[in-house]
Amino acid sequence: MMDAAQHAAIADELSAAEDARATVPLLTARHDGMSVEDAYAVQREWHRRGIRAGRRHVGRKIGLTSKVMQVATGITEPDYGAIFADMIFESGAVIEHARFSNVRIEVELAFVLGTAIEGPHASIFDVLRATEYVVPALEILSSRIELAGRTIVDTISDNAAMGAMVLGGTPVAPDAIDLRWVSALLHRNETIEESGVAAAVLGHPAHGVAWLANKLHPHGDRLDAGEIILAGSFTRPMWVEVGDTVLGDYGPLGTVSCRFV
Repeated sequence: MMDAAQHAAIADELSAAEDARATVPLLTARHDGMSVEDAYAVQREWHRRGIRAGRRHVGRKIGLTSKVMQVATGITEPDYGAIFADMIFESGAVIEHARFSNVRIEVELAFVLGTAIEGPHASIFDVLRATEYVVPALEILSSRIELAGRTIVDTISDNAAMGAMVLGGTPVAPDAIDLRWVSALLHRNETIEESGVAAAVLGHPAHGVAWLANKLHPHGDRLDAGEIILAGSFTRPMWVEVGDTVLGDYGPLGTVSCRFV
């Protein structure tokens, strides 16, 4: 495993890229033997710096939980990242496109926790009991590392490519509907570009939240009450440009939208 100084140097590089709204070359091409554990160590260092700078932690994102996302990225296992309060927009927001790099949109469900979930043996039932409500969300992906040739190590180091999220639609209790069958149509400029069903996320989107709680446990961490957990995309990522209007239509759960300028 790399040492703390190396982790800190990579966190410096990614922070500078975020500030400059730029990308850096692949980490794995420049750091031979860099591991998944190294990548999460870099991410934790980046997260600690955010907290020290006054950013407020509000949740986590889970990525690469569906087959379509794994095929789209060439990465075959889930990952996770952190969400700060300044990453959250309300539906209808006008968002500066240049704030992000390699900007793409995904369709997801967000779980808002009423009580904590702790591994190492968290299950889907623990997640459903702990969840206060589920709400439609769009994730804005932003990659500070070049896309071509990325491995999961690059992606994890880059906070799982988390840029921001847009919340909207109708919050529902987790037992009010069968979450597996929540479907969504993803529109860009009034054209349907993607569609999907939430069961594409590990068979049930709550499985992703349980996976995350168990993954955090070896690091002495857990999912706390009040956290917002993005459970993973059930469509492929959709590229967006300046001027695009994006709308996710979740049927009975309403819509969530944003516009990029």
